[in-house]
Amino acid sequence: MKTKTFNVKQFLGKNSVPILFILICAVLIPVSGLPVNYIINEAVTRLGRNSFLILSLLIPIMAGMGLNFAMTLGAMAGEIALILVADWQIWGIPGLVLAAILSIPLSILLGLMCGSILNRAKGREMVTSYFIAYCMTGVYQLIVLYMMGPIIPIIHNTLKLPRGYGIRNTVSLLQMRQSVDNALAVYVGGVKIPVLTLIVIALACLFIVWFRRTKLGQDMRAVGQDMNVARDAGINVDRTRLISIVMSTVFAGFGMIIYLQNMGNFPTYTAHTNIGMFCIAALLVGGASVEKASIGNVFLGVILFHTMFIVAPAAGTKITGDSMIGEYFRVFVSYAVITVALVMYEAKKRKENRTLGQQLAIEQKAEEEGKTV
Repeated sequence: MKTKTFNVKQFLGKNSVPILFILICAVLIPVSGLPVNYIINEAVTRLGRNSFLILSLLIPIMAGMGLNFAMTLGAMAGEIALILVADWQIWGIPGLVLAAILSIPLSILLGLMCGSILNRAKGREMVTSYFIAYCMTGVYQLIVLYMMGPIIPIIHNTLKLPRGYGIRNTVSLLQMRQSVDNALAVYVGGVKIPVLTLIVIALACLFIVWFRRTKLGQDMRAVGQDMNVARDAGINVDRTRLISIVMSTVFAGFGMIIYLQNMGNFPTYTAHTNIGMFCIAALLVGGASVEKASIGNVFLGVILFHTMFIVAPAAGTKITGDSMIGEYFRVFVSYAVITVALVMYEAKKRKENRTLGQQLAIEQKAEEEGKTV
């Protein structure tokens, strides 16, 4: 019986991004001078705030559609739902539940539209979803800036612009701020643990684990491995891919509601703009790739990526005297991680295609030699 030997080079190659971020955090934490208790508290808060959003990326990856930049569409659905709930003055957990329910039909509609477009852009899903997100941001702003008031009734003037229609630049959610986070919160050594939020996230994780074992989940995995083989096996490839995007969009809507209830307010027109970018960066930091991601990658990515977010400004201030250096650094890193991941994925794909071509050439040559003999 052969025993597997630990290959250090292979391990470092597969986990180069998480290892790099562990080293960055190890350097920045002592330089920042921030108390460890504060860093842990902030990291736990961000874990509860961001994890659900990042989990929404796993299902499209499983279906072979790569990183879903169009998760922003679900975030927009969540924002519209929260604007309506704030106008109806339904606060606390009931308001959040109602917002989640309202976001579902909007997310499904947006997911169907996005999935239909991505089915026409097979092999170019990521760049297509990126531009869909930009396009729909314009539609979202049109709805919120001009249609809310004249067409979509808005009762309270505190939400409307002085001209009488359109939503103000900031929507206050102060009366539902951290409703879920505080519901069953416990304090351990001065660190606030948002138990109910973590339970909701754990339920989402259990759903994903269960879903992977269902017939539809197995179909998605088959489609993700090889669309042609899946189609030959009788799987409706386009329908399966469409469902994965719809599910991702619905999850993103729920995640955005959890995110914004933690913040307590949101900039109406820009709250969703960087959500997709930062969630994807965090997932990649956790060791995920364009074609493979796990729940473990989500949590590792949130902790490493957002620890860097916490300590970078303070470290930048200590080193250069300017906190904006830390801000520029973390924005640069978030974009750089995505760029490097995509370049590595493309290089790996080309290498595999080259290797496969060489193998086919060898087999063809052997076959021809066999015929001549």
